[in-house]
Amino acid sequence: MSSRYVVIMAGGKGERFWPQSRLERPKHLLPIVGDEPMLTQTIKRLGEVVPPERVLIITNDEQREAVLEACPMLAPENVVGEPMPRDTAAAAGLAAVLVKHRDPQATFAMLPADHVIHDAAGFQAVVKAAFAAAEQAETLVTIGIQPDQPATGYGYIQREGVAAQAEGRDVFGVKEFKEKPDLKTAQAYLESGNYYWNAGMFFWTVPVIANCFASYTPELWQALQAIEQGLDAGQDLGPLLAEHYPKLQKISVDYAIMEPASQENKVRVVESDFDWDDVGAWPSIARHYPADAKGNVVRGALLTHEAHDNIVVNEKGHLTALVGVDNLIVVQTQDATLIVPRDRAQDVKKLVKQLNEHPEWKHLS
Repeated sequence: MSSRYVVIMAGGKGERFWPQSRLERPKHLLPIVGDEPMLTQTIKRLGEVVPPERVLIITNDEQREAVLEACPMLAPENVVGEPMPRDTAAAAGLAAVLVKHRDPQATFAMLPADHVIHDAAGFQAVVKAAFAAAEQAETLVTIGIQPDQPATGYGYIQREGVAAQAEGRDVFGVKEFKEKPDLKTAQAYLESGNYYWNAGMFFWTVPVIANCFASYTPELWQALQAIEQGLDAGQDLGPLLAEHYPKLQKISVDYAIMEPASQENKVRVVESDFDWDDVGAWPSIARHYPADAKGNVVRGALLTHEAHDNIVVNEKGHLTALVGVDNLIVVQTQDATLIVPRDRAQDVKKLVKQLNEHPEWKHLS
């Protein structure tokens, strides 16, 4: 069996979780749900499926030191900082180069850094099946999340019939990747039973993903080859990234690789049977913490009078008091306070962009 690696993508900004989430310490480095940073939870959730010495993290230069602080189980050379964001295809391509440098025949997973999964054992079982599926055929494998509602905020995977078995689980063919749908379309997907949410979890061998990059995005792959050749020549990774990373095409791995591969019947999907939540904005934490008798969800200290269905997050030693208000989100940090209606939580990202227009507040972004 080829060696198995996991590469975790941890370069996001988490702007919808401002003011707790900041550029240098974003969502995946915070305990948004649970008592440890989301990234730390992601690594520990792997258990013994992949040992820490074969777990790599691709983050950005601004966050690298904070990632090392949150992940003391990882060697410093396993944490790589991008000099600039170039989207997920560049990250996946860089991952292929880094893993290939260690083992040209390895199988590796690309996983997000900041999802909530409580059922670690169930997650590990599905991950093992996805690894096995990627190793037994020249295909790209993804994990499909079983939808429980007609969500319009996720991309979807349309499955076909059973193509193989791996670790006692069905491995389905993939007909197509679908963009985020409108509500009516999402309802039809849910009712059909043939669609999964796309959670961005991918598994492939180094030779297979390298061939896909060479076929579907030759210019991107050619630029990545310069980094690979430099590593093979003994050059340090940092200067190589500084020189070549700005030249990489900015495109998502879904557009660049998964969609054209699915059109050639090269993609398979393993169905999840574990709980999953991508906790995309402040309202999502209400799914993971109990509400009081008035429907208020709180992390910290809260005093209310005739206040209902609010979400309050504050720091230790700080009391938030609400009188006569409903359906608000209130988040307090040492240097900023957010107040927003629950149904406007997605607009927090727009607010963060305004911070950069004000020199006196730019440091809060």
